[in-house]
Amino acid sequence: MGELPIGRRVAYWRGRRRMSQQVFADRLGKSKSWVDKVERGARPLDKVSTIAEIAAVLRVDQSVLLGRDVRPVADSERAGSVERIRAALSAYDIAVGRRVPDRDVSAAAQVTRGVAYAWTTYQHARYPQLTELLPELISGAQRGFAREPVSGRVPLVEAYRIGAALLTKLAETELAWLAADRAMTLATGDAVLVATAAVQLGEVLRATGRARSAVSTVRTAAYRIAPPDLDGGSSAQLSLCGTLLVQGALAASGEGDERAAADLLDEAADLADRVGDGHDHHRTAFGPTAVTAARTVAALELGDAGEAVAWHQRTVRRDGWRWLPVEHRAAHLIDAARAHLHAHDPTSAARTLLQAQSTAPAEVRHRPAARDLLADVLRSRHAPTTIVQLAAALGVTAT
Repeated sequence: MGELPIGRRVAYWRGRRRMSQQVFADRLGKSKSWVDKVERGARPLDKVSTIAEIAAVLRVDQSVLLGRDVRPVADSERAGSVERIRAALSAYDIAVGRRVPDRDVSAAAQVTRGVAYAWTTYQHARYPQLTELLPELISGAQRGFAREPVSGRVPLVEAYRIGAALLTKLAETELAWLAADRAMTLATGDAVLVATAAVQLGEVLRATGRARSAVSTVRTAAYRIAPPDLDGGSSAQLSLCGTLLVQGALAASGEGDERAAADLLDEAADLADRVGDGHDHHRTAFGPTAVTAARTVAALELGDAGEAVAWHQRTVRRDGWRWLPVEHRAAHLIDAARAHLHAHDPTSAARTLLQAQSTAPAEVRHRPAARDLLADVLRSRHAPTTIVQLAAALGVTAT
């Protein structure tokens, strides 16, 4: 990353801090267009004072922006497994028609069971275990599809979906993009299968700064499968449609489009009320509580930390909170901790981050965004001893 232009480094750290271009621009007192030009390299950053202001907003040292110390926090424990996932995704045996020996092909039912177990592992936030099993799951699903394209199609799409979800979580966004793209390509022709793949594609597009594409893609996928009569739609259909609308809302909020975000969340809420809490159709965990949690993120992306905290408090008070998957709850708590920090309440941020750690330790240990947030909280002179101890245990420092 040290060889990147300074504008790209600004974009990278803005993404790590989970700021939209609009929020970043507002904090600098600049226009969104100015930020966009800087990040694209169309406008030079040649004033020391401006670089200092940007570094202060991004909460990094100026040397990081200047490329002298830009190595992000790495988790060496997962590096080898991620490379094996990369190798599995880089295999093109199916495309070139390479023959797969019978002994290397698992039965479709076995692959399907493996996919179900992998999803459970992900939803319980057991990321180290998942990074270990995912390479063989993807390879096995690819071999199964090569031998039996009809029965092997859905398991392979699901394996790619899991890979995209995990890799996005671990900030391996370009690899996540490959997995999501593979899923979308394979799903082509089946509207429901495309919609399931689009859930993860939306996440990847948001994570890579392609919010506008995310809004367009997920919205199209959602409306394509939306039942003409909502009262006649199945819970599975409504859940998938609603989840895509939520993804679109979060992408719109990242673009600073408050109206679009609100409209999409309201549409999703209408569907959620029909589905109810406690379901997990298509691994979406969609329901009223999931939509309320999404409003927390949307408010935060739009720069209203106080509103984000208020939505968080409503979320955890709902009965459906305890029915959300462990991963979903822990991820939400990290978003809420970020909201507290942006609301200038580091004590509450620390408390909420510790709740995330208690809910799903791997969410804090292995997710770069969580580790960055921990470092930010650690910088506060009000950081409690428990946060200092957690940071020490994870090897996270405030510098």
